[in-house]
Amino acid sequence: MAIWLGSVAALASVSGALVAQESLLPPGFDNPPAPSRPAPQRSSAPAPARSAAPIAARPAASGSAAPVPTASPVVQPLPDAVQPAATAGGGLSDQALLDSIDPALLAKLIDSARPKSDIPPAGRRSLDVVGVIDQSDGGFPVGSTHYLNGPFVEGVITKMRGRFVSRWGHILARRVIASRLATPVGMNGADWAAIRAQLLLRMGEADAARAMVQSVDSGNFTRGLEDAAMASFLATADPVGLCPITALTAAGRPGWDWELSRAICSAFTDEGSTAMASLDKALRRGTGTKIDILLAQKFAGAATNARRAVKIEWNDVEALTPWSIGMSFATGLEPPEDLRKKAGENYALLAARAPMLSLYSRAAAADVGAARGVLSSRAMIDLYSAIHAQRDAEGENDAADEWAQRAATLRTAYVAEAQDDRLDAIRTLWGDGNDPDRAYAGLVLTSHASARMIPSEALADSAAPLISSMLTAGLDRNAIKWAPFCPVGTEAWGLLVLANPGRANRTGSEGLNAFADNDDSDDAIRSRFLLAGMMGLDRVDPAAARDFAGKLGVDFNRQTRWTRAIDQAAASNNQALVALLAAFGMQGDDWGRMTPLHLYHVVSALHRVGLDNEARMIAAEAVARV
Repeated sequence: MAIWLGSVAALASVSGALVAQESLLPPGFDNPPAPSRPAPQRSSAPAPARSAAPIAARPAASGSAAPVPTASPVVQPLPDAVQPAATAGGGLSDQALLDSIDPALLAKLIDSARPKSDIPPAGRRSLDVVGVIDQSDGGFPVGSTHYLNGPFVEGVITKMRGRFVSRWGHILARRVIASRLATPVGMNGADWAAIRAQLLLRMGEADAARAMVQSVDSGNFTRGLEDAAMASFLATADPVGLCPITALTAAGRPGWDWELSRAICSAFTDEGSTAMASLDKALRRGTGTKIDILLAQKFAGAATNARRAVKIEWNDVEALTPWSIGMSFATGLEPPEDLRKKAGENYALLAARAPMLSLYSRAAAADVGAARGVLSSRAMIDLYSAIHAQRDAEGENDAADEWAQRAATLRTAYVAEAQDDRLDAIRTLWGDGNDPDRAYAGLVLTSHASARMIPSEALADSAAPLISSMLTAGLDRNAIKWAPFCPVGTEAWGLLVLANPGRANRTGSEGLNAFADNDDSDDAIRSRFLLAGMMGLDRVDPAAARDFAGKLGVDFNRQTRWTRAIDQAAASNNQALVALLAAFGMQGDDWGRMTPLHLYHVVSALHRVGLDNEARMIAAEAVARV
């Protein structure tokens, strides 16, 4: 009995403990569902109205404390006399909110919301390396400018006028300027592209300048690069290329040219009426010259349905500007001849590469480009080949007949069966030498035809100009075949000594004196250049060079700030810096501006850093063009 009572007590204690435990299920989970009630039936009769009974206020409990007053916000009135209008929900209207914001702050907020780039982050390019020609494509080493002082490099480039005495010097300068190079120390990558693009424009290299501008993303443009972009896109007759810039960094840029550019871009973004209205307003206000605005209207009208004709009149135009040249090309117009002649080579260098002009207009301007180095021999040959192909399509035209005849003569120089006929055609294309650009352009044009001539003793008298023509295209191995027919001391011999791609033997006093005896140049400048080139290439006996320099009165030991700079650059084996300084030392309108001292340091520095091909061609060109 006692055992049974103990068991009952234990069971009761366990049951009590279980009952006392809290359920682990969520509240109401284990409760039975409430019985569903039938939905009340709706009656069509209206319900009787209830009388609203007043609700009696409850008396406060006697034991409760007195109510404590709570703080309420105090709204100060706005300083303006007119209070902002409230919306139906009690808030301020949108216009009232805008009016209540400080205008300066509002402008700052709008500017901060403006897009800064039109390229996704993954596709944006770094400003650490900027340029066009990669090292694998013939450019200079990327790291050549990485540790250079930015202000020094900027000073060298910005002080170049863009005109070089040497055609090969121009080609070398174009290659180093357009190369993909690291941004110098202390310089912004966009500005690094800007100063190079501006120099390319001064050189007449519009396409290379445009490519340089486009190597930087539009969102990273600086003021200097915007100016370079304006000039580059106008020079290539593509004002629409400015549209990404006018929508980003140059959106608020002042200036009549930027206002006209924004109007043109509006016309090409399906806002024709707005664009034409802006241009009409600019014409009434006199924003820019009349011819510039009319050209902008004509170009913008091509993208709209304005159905209006714009007549371009050049009567009151005194001179061509970069804007008028670029916009006239963009609209397919050619300025009058008197304005073209007045503009000179600035117009010719742009017209020679303008595809929208006629072939005859381009041929008339091509001589300047070929002599300067803007156009290669292959480009000249292609141009005249196109003229020859369409010679029958123009009919009777004096200009067409002139250039078609020149193209036919070039064809004879290449394909005539008799060598004498080919030589006569080549000499005809060389001209009489009255026009220096035309004469040297003739050498460029006939370079490959000259290489087809078979060397012989009968043609020894024509060896020098034939060799000079071949060297304009770098055909040094074809030129060296004439060596057996070039006696020591002749001009042809001197050209081959300098241009020989192999390791030439050092020349002694006998060869130098023989060359000087045959030299008919003013002040023996050809002999001086020959000595400078030989010394730079290390192809002359040092003792003979000293004696010959004393005879000619040339001091190659004189030092200047430039000579020290280019020698130090060569000692550091920096090809890009040597090329820049070499171009800096070859500035001038003709070879009369070059001195033997400068030529020696240019050729020597290029030779020391491994740019031997350029050194040989520049040295040979110096002898050939004086």
